[in-house]
Amino acid sequence: MAIIYQCRHCNQQLGSMDEEVVDTSTLGINSLSHEERKTMIQYKDNGDVHIQVICENCQEALDRNPDFHELDTFIQ
Repeated sequence: MAIIYQCRHCNQQLGSMDEEVVDTSTLGINSLSHEERKTMIQYKDNGDVHIQVICENCQEALDRNPDFHELDTFIQ
């Protein structure tokens, strides 16, 4: 099983871990609300867990263009 962190806007893979057992408190998943978990975490059929985050480049674009916050994605 792999845990893969990926930017929700540009789909760049930011990091991954191959772990059999994961403590959700170590990853910070336990601090997310139910809604945040539903939107940020995807469980794949092969057992991988994809966690949607925002990379530094996309965060900078959001900071420069506040209207982008209204969009689910702004990079095509």
